[in-house]
Amino acid sequence: MRALFLDFGSVTRGDMDCTVLERAIAPWQFYHDSTEAEVVERIRDAEVIVSNKVYISREAIAAAQRLKLICIAATGYNNVDLAAAAENGVPVCNVRGYATPSVVQHVFMLMLNLARHFSDYQTLVKRGGWQESQFFCPLDFPVIELSDKTLGIIGYGELGQAVAQVAQAFGMEVLIAEHKNQPPRVHRTAFDEVLRQADFVTLHCPLSSDTQHLFSRREFELMKPSAYLINTARGGLINEADLLQGLSDGQIAGAAIDVIQGEPPDPDNRILRELPPNLIVTPHIAWAGRESRQRLLDQLADNIHHFFQQRPFNQITDALSR
Repeated sequence: MRALFLDFGSVTRGDMDCTVLERAIAPWQFYHDSTEAEVVERIRDAEVIVSNKVYISREAIAAAQRLKLICIAATGYNNVDLAAAAENGVPVCNVRGYATPSVVQHVFMLMLNLARHFSDYQTLVKRGGWQESQFFCPLDFPVIELSDKTLGIIGYGELGQAVAQVAQAFGMEVLIAEHKNQPPRVHRTAFDEVLRQADFVTLHCPLSSDTQHLFSRREFELMKPSAYLINTARGGLINEADLLQGLSDGQIAGAAIDVIQGEPPDPDNRILRELPPNLIVTPHIAWAGRESRQRLLDQLADNIHHFFQQRPFNQITDALSR
Protein backbone atom coordinates (compact mmCIF):
# COMPACT_ATOMS: atom_id res chain seq x y z
CA MET A 1 0.00 0.00 0.00
CA ARG A 2 1.18 3.52 -0.80
CA ALA A 3 -0.29 6.44 1.11
CA LEU A 4 0.48 10.14 0.93
CA PHE A 5 -0.51 13.34 2.71
CA LEU A 6 -0.59 16.23 0.25
CA ASP A 7 -0.37 19.15 2.70
CA PHE A 8 0.97 17.80 5.97
CA GLY A 9 2.41 21.21 6.80
CA SER A 10 -1.13 22.50 7.32
CA VAL A 11 -1.60 20.35 10.43
CA THR A 12 1.83 20.12 12.03
CA ARG A 13 5.09 21.88 12.71
CA GLY A 14 6.75 18.70 13.88
CA ASP A 15 4.65 18.45 17.04
CA MET A 16 2.34 15.58 16.03
CA ASP A 17 2.65 11.85 16.70
CA CYS A 18 2.25 10.08 13.36
CA THR A 19 2.46 6.57 14.81
CA VAL A 20 -1.27 6.01 14.45
CA LEU A 21 -1.13 6.75 10.73
CA GLU A 22 1.80 4.43 10.21
CA ARG A 23 -0.01 1.65 12.05
CA ALA A 24 -3.06 2.07 9.81
CA ILE A 25 -1.13 1.89 6.54
CA ALA A 26 2.46 2.08 5.29
CA PRO A 27 4.56 3.41 3.71
CA TRP A 28 3.69 7.12 3.85
CA GLN A 29 4.88 10.06 1.79
CA PHE A 30 4.36 13.34 3.64
CA TYR A 31 4.43 16.45 1.47
CA HIS A 32 4.63 19.81 3.24
CA ASP A 33 2.28 21.23 0.59
CA SER A 34 1.18 20.51 -2.97
CA THR A 35 0.00 22.71 -5.81
CA GLU A 36 -2.93 21.57 -7.92
CA ALA A 37 -0.50 21.06 -10.78
CA GLU A 38 1.60 18.69 -8.64
CA VAL A 39 -1.34 16.65 -7.38
CA VAL A 40 -1.95 14.68 -10.60
CA GLU A 41 1.57 13.28 -10.72
CA ARG A 42 1.97 12.79 -6.98
CA ILE A 43 -1.16 10.68 -6.53
CA ARG A 44 -0.83 8.71 -9.77
CA ASP A 45 0.32 5.52 -8.00
CA ALA A 46 -1.19 6.18 -4.58
CA GLU A 47 -3.84 3.99 -3.01
CA VAL A 48 -4.75 6.27 -0.10
CA ILE A 49 -4.44 10.05 -0.19
CA VAL A 50 -5.02 12.65 2.50
CA SER A 51 -5.68 16.32 1.88
CA ASN A 52 -6.59 19.12 4.22
CA LYS A 53 -7.16 21.95 1.73
CA VAL A 54 -5.42 20.87 -1.51
CA TYR A 55 -8.03 20.42 -4.25
CA ILE A 56 -8.49 16.90 -5.64
CA SER A 57 -9.83 17.42 -9.16
CA ARG A 58 -11.63 15.15 -11.60
CA GLU A 59 -8.45 15.02 -13.66
CA ALA A 60 -6.37 13.91 -10.68
CA ILE A 61 -8.85 11.23 -9.63
CA ALA A 62 -9.11 9.84 -13.17
CA ALA A 63 -5.31 9.62 -13.44
CA ALA A 64 -4.94 7.75 -10.12
CA GLN A 65 -5.81 4.27 -11.34
CA ARG A 66 -4.80 2.55 -8.07
CA LEU A 67 -6.66 4.98 -5.80
CA LYS A 68 -8.83 3.28 -3.19
CA LEU A 69 -9.62 5.99 -0.62
CA ILE A 70 -9.57 9.77 -0.26
CA CYS A 71 -9.36 11.13 3.28
CA ILE A 72 -10.05 14.77 4.04
CA ALA A 73 -8.17 16.13 7.05
CA ALA A 74 -11.09 18.45 7.84
CA THR A 75 -14.85 18.39 8.20
CA GLY A 76 -15.56 20.44 5.07
CA TYR A 77 -15.31 18.48 1.84
CA ASN A 78 -15.51 21.10 -0.92
CA ASN A 79 -11.87 20.45 -1.86
CA VAL A 80 -12.72 17.11 -3.52
CA ASP A 81 -14.67 16.55 -6.72
CA LEU A 82 -17.14 14.19 -5.05
CA ALA A 83 -18.97 13.35 -8.27
CA ALA A 84 -15.72 12.24 -9.92
CA ALA A 85 -14.78 10.19 -6.87
CA ALA A 86 -18.17 8.43 -6.90
CA GLU A 87 -17.96 7.75 -10.63
CA ASN A 88 -14.57 6.12 -10.11
CA GLY A 89 -15.73 4.10 -7.11
CA VAL A 90 -13.44 5.95 -4.68
CA PRO A 91 -15.01 6.62 -1.26
CA VAL A 92 -14.31 9.91 0.50
CA CYS A 93 -14.09 10.24 4.29
CA ASN A 94 -13.79 13.34 6.44
CA VAL A 95 -13.08 13.94 10.13
CA ARG A 96 -15.70 15.19 12.55
CA GLY A 97 -15.87 16.63 16.03
CA TYR A 98 -12.11 16.59 16.57
CA ALA A 99 -11.71 20.32 17.25
CA THR A 100 -14.76 21.06 19.39
CA PRO A 101 -12.91 21.94 22.65
CA SER A 102 -10.41 24.10 20.77
CA VAL A 103 -13.06 26.01 18.81
CA VAL A 104 -15.28 26.58 21.84
CA GLN A 105 -12.30 27.89 23.78
CA HIS A 106 -11.49 30.28 20.94
CA VAL A 107 -15.09 31.51 20.69
CA PHE A 108 -15.07 32.56 24.32
CA MET A 109 -11.58 34.00 24.06
CA LEU A 110 -12.90 36.29 21.30
CA MET A 111 -16.09 37.02 23.20
CA LEU A 112 -14.20 37.94 26.36
CA ASN A 113 -11.75 40.09 24.41
CA LEU A 114 -14.69 42.04 22.99
CA ALA A 115 -16.41 42.30 26.37
CA ARG A 116 -13.29 43.27 28.32
CA HIS A 117 -11.38 45.24 25.64
CA PHE A 118 -8.37 43.12 26.52
CA SER A 119 -6.28 44.15 23.52
CA ASP A 120 -6.98 47.84 24.12
CA TYR A 121 -5.97 47.63 27.78
CA GLN A 122 -2.87 45.61 26.93
CA THR A 123 -1.86 48.31 24.45
CA LEU A 124 -2.61 51.00 27.03
CA VAL A 125 -0.23 49.35 29.52
CA LYS A 126 2.50 48.96 26.90
CA ARG A 127 2.22 52.64 26.02
CA GLY A 128 2.46 53.76 29.64
CA GLY A 129 -1.18 54.71 30.05
CA TRP A 130 -1.58 52.91 33.39
CA GLN A 131 1.61 54.40 34.76
CA GLU A 132 0.39 57.89 33.85
CA SER A 133 -3.18 57.38 35.08
CA GLN A 134 -4.55 59.62 37.83
CA PHE A 135 -6.39 56.64 39.34
CA PHE A 136 -5.45 53.04 40.16
CA CYS A 137 -7.82 51.82 37.44
CA PRO A 138 -7.92 53.60 34.06
CA LEU A 139 -11.45 53.26 32.66
CA ASP A 140 -10.57 54.26 29.13
CA PHE A 141 -12.56 51.44 27.50
CA PRO A 142 -15.96 50.04 28.50
CA VAL A 143 -15.99 46.63 30.20
CA ILE A 144 -19.11 44.48 30.28
CA GLU A 145 -19.97 41.13 31.88
CA LEU A 146 -21.19 38.09 29.95
CA SER A 147 -23.57 37.20 32.78
CA ASP A 148 -27.21 37.96 31.89
CA LYS A 149 -26.29 38.80 28.28
CA THR A 150 -28.10 37.03 25.44
CA LEU A 151 -26.11 34.81 23.11
CA GLY A 152 -27.59 33.99 19.72
CA ILE A 153 -26.28 30.76 18.20
CA ILE A 154 -26.52 30.33 14.43
CA GLY A 155 -25.99 26.63 13.70
CA TYR A 156 -26.77 24.13 16.44
CA GLY A 157 -24.67 21.11 15.61
CA GLU A 158 -21.93 19.77 17.86
CA LEU A 159 -20.09 23.09 18.04
CA GLY A 160 -23.21 25.18 18.62
CA GLN A 161 -24.35 22.85 21.40
CA ALA A 162 -20.93 22.92 23.08
CA VAL A 163 -20.86 26.73 22.94
CA ALA A 164 -24.34 26.82 24.50
CA GLN A 165 -23.17 24.73 27.46
CA VAL A 166 -20.26 27.05 28.21
CA ALA A 167 -22.44 30.13 27.73
CA GLN A 168 -24.85 28.84 30.36
CA ALA A 169 -21.92 28.40 32.75
CA PHE A 170 -21.20 32.12 32.26
CA GLY A 171 -24.82 32.87 33.14
CA MET A 172 -25.83 33.85 29.63
CA GLU A 173 -29.27 33.40 28.12
CA VAL A 174 -29.01 31.28 24.99
CA LEU A 175 -31.20 31.66 21.90
CA ILE A 176 -30.92 29.00 19.20
CA ALA A 177 -31.71 30.43 15.79
CA GLU A 178 -34.00 28.67 13.36
CA HIS A 179 -32.90 28.52 9.72
CA LYS A 180 -33.34 31.83 7.98
CA ASN A 181 -36.84 32.45 6.58
CA GLN A 182 -38.20 29.31 8.26
CA PRO A 183 -40.87 29.10 11.00
CA PRO A 184 -39.23 28.24 14.34
CA ARG A 185 -39.36 24.70 15.67
CA VAL A 186 -39.72 23.87 19.35
CA HIS A 187 -36.85 25.33 21.39
CA ARG A 188 -35.76 27.48 18.44
CA THR A 189 -36.23 31.20 17.86
CA ALA A 190 -36.88 32.85 14.51
CA PHE A 191 -33.64 33.93 12.85
CA ASP A 192 -34.52 37.64 12.70
CA GLU A 193 -35.74 37.65 16.29
CA VAL A 194 -32.42 36.21 17.49
CA LEU A 195 -30.60 39.07 15.80
CA ARG A 196 -32.90 41.63 17.40
CA GLN A 197 -32.43 40.24 20.91
CA ALA A 198 -28.84 38.99 21.03
CA ASP A 199 -25.97 40.83 22.67
CA PHE A 200 -23.55 38.39 21.04
CA VAL A 201 -24.12 36.33 17.89
CA THR A 202 -21.83 33.39 17.11
CA LEU A 203 -21.79 31.48 13.80
CA HIS A 204 -21.42 27.70 13.64
CA CYS A 205 -23.12 26.75 10.39
CA PRO A 206 -21.57 25.30 7.22
CA LEU A 207 -20.98 27.38 4.11
CA SER A 208 -23.35 26.52 1.29
CA SER A 209 -25.37 28.26 -1.41
CA ASP A 210 -28.02 28.87 1.27
CA THR A 211 -25.63 30.41 3.79
CA GLN A 212 -23.33 32.38 1.47
CA HIS A 213 -23.37 35.96 2.84
CA LEU A 214 -25.84 34.92 5.52
CA PHE A 215 -24.86 38.15 7.24
CA SER A 216 -25.07 41.24 5.06
CA ARG A 217 -26.35 44.78 5.49
CA ARG A 218 -29.91 43.63 6.31
CA GLU A 219 -28.74 41.42 9.19
CA PHE A 220 -26.47 44.10 10.66
CA GLU A 221 -29.36 46.55 10.59
CA LEU A 222 -31.46 44.07 12.61
CA MET A 223 -28.83 43.71 15.34
CA LYS A 224 -28.52 45.92 18.38
CA PRO A 225 -25.97 48.73 18.03
CA SER A 226 -24.42 47.31 21.22
CA ALA A 227 -24.18 43.76 19.82
CA TYR A 228 -21.11 41.79 18.76
CA LEU A 229 -20.68 39.22 15.99
CA ILE A 230 -18.29 36.25 16.20
CA ASN A 231 -17.39 33.99 13.28
CA THR A 232 -15.18 30.91 13.69
CA ALA A 233 -17.00 28.97 10.95
CA ARG A 234 -16.41 30.08 7.34
CA GLY A 235 -15.50 33.48 5.93
CA GLY A 236 -18.13 33.33 3.20
CA LEU A 237 -20.92 33.49 5.77
CA ILE A 238 -20.31 37.24 6.06
CA ASN A 239 -20.36 39.93 3.40
CA GLU A 240 -17.07 41.56 4.32
CA ALA A 241 -17.81 44.93 2.73
CA ASP A 242 -21.11 45.12 4.62
CA LEU A 243 -19.38 44.13 7.85
CA LEU A 244 -16.88 46.96 7.51
CA GLN A 245 -19.70 49.37 6.76
CA GLY A 246 -21.73 48.12 9.71
CA LEU A 247 -18.78 48.55 12.05
CA SER A 248 -18.08 52.01 10.70
CA ASP A 249 -21.72 53.15 10.90
CA GLY A 250 -22.23 51.77 14.40
CA GLN A 251 -24.86 49.25 13.33
CA ILE A 252 -23.05 46.82 15.63
CA ALA A 253 -20.52 47.50 18.38
CA GLY A 254 -17.85 45.12 17.14
CA ALA A 255 -16.92 41.78 15.65
CA ALA A 256 -14.32 39.06 16.02
CA ILE A 257 -13.56 36.72 13.14
CA ASP A 258 -11.20 33.79 12.74
CA VAL A 259 -12.00 33.26 9.05
CA ILE A 260 -12.21 35.41 5.94
CA GLN A 261 -12.97 34.85 2.27
CA GLY A 262 -9.86 33.55 0.56
CA GLU A 263 -7.24 32.00 2.83
CA PRO A 264 -4.42 32.68 3.11
CA PRO A 265 -5.65 36.20 2.37
CA ASP A 266 -4.59 38.37 -0.51
CA PRO A 267 -2.28 41.18 0.68
CA ASP A 268 -4.92 43.65 -0.55
CA ASN A 269 -7.76 42.05 1.41
CA ARG A 270 -9.90 44.97 2.53
CA ILE A 271 -10.65 43.55 5.97
CA LEU A 272 -6.96 43.33 6.83
CA ARG A 273 -6.02 46.52 5.07
CA GLU A 274 -8.57 48.60 7.00
CA LEU A 275 -8.82 46.56 10.25
CA PRO A 276 -11.04 48.96 12.24
CA PRO A 277 -10.46 49.18 16.00
CA ASN A 278 -13.73 47.38 16.79
CA LEU A 279 -12.75 44.31 14.75
CA ILE A 280 -10.59 41.44 16.02
CA VAL A 281 -9.08 39.10 13.42
CA THR A 282 -7.27 35.84 14.16
CA PRO A 283 -5.70 33.70 11.38
CA HIS A 284 -8.01 30.64 11.27
CA ILE A 285 -6.55 29.13 14.44
CA ALA A 286 -9.72 28.32 16.39
CA TRP A 287 -9.39 24.64 15.47
CA ALA A 288 -5.63 24.45 15.93
CA GLY A 289 -5.12 23.31 19.51
CA ARG A 290 -2.34 20.73 19.63
CA GLU A 291 -4.73 18.22 21.14
CA SER A 292 -7.33 18.76 18.42
CA ARG A 293 -4.73 18.34 15.68
CA GLN A 294 -3.67 15.05 17.25
CA ARG A 295 -7.30 13.92 17.38
CA LEU A 296 -7.52 14.79 13.69
CA LEU A 297 -4.62 12.45 12.86
CA ASP A 298 -6.06 9.77 15.13
CA GLN A 299 -9.41 9.97 13.35
CA LEU A 300 -7.75 9.85 9.93
CA ALA A 301 -6.05 6.64 11.03
CA ASP A 302 -9.40 5.28 12.25
CA ASN A 303 -11.00 6.09 8.90
CA ILE A 304 -8.26 4.23 7.03
CA HIS A 305 -8.34 1.28 9.42
CA HIS A 306 -12.13 0.96 9.22
CA PHE A 307 -12.06 1.19 5.44
CA PHE A 308 -9.66 -1.72 5.08
CA GLN A 309 -11.73 -3.66 7.61
CA GLN A 310 -14.67 -3.04 5.23
CA ARG A 311 -16.42 -0.98 7.88
CA PRO A 312 -16.74 2.50 6.34
CA PHE A 313 -16.39 5.29 8.89
CA ASN A 314 -17.13 9.02 8.43
CA GLN A 315 -17.79 8.35 4.76
CA ILE A 316 -19.39 11.15 2.77
CA THR A 317 -22.34 9.55 1.00
CA ASP A 318 -23.80 10.49 -2.35
CA ALA A 319 -26.84 11.90 -0.58
CA LEU A 320 -24.66 14.12 1.57
CA SER A 321 -22.67 15.40 -1.38
CA ARG A 322 -25.71 16.57 -3.33
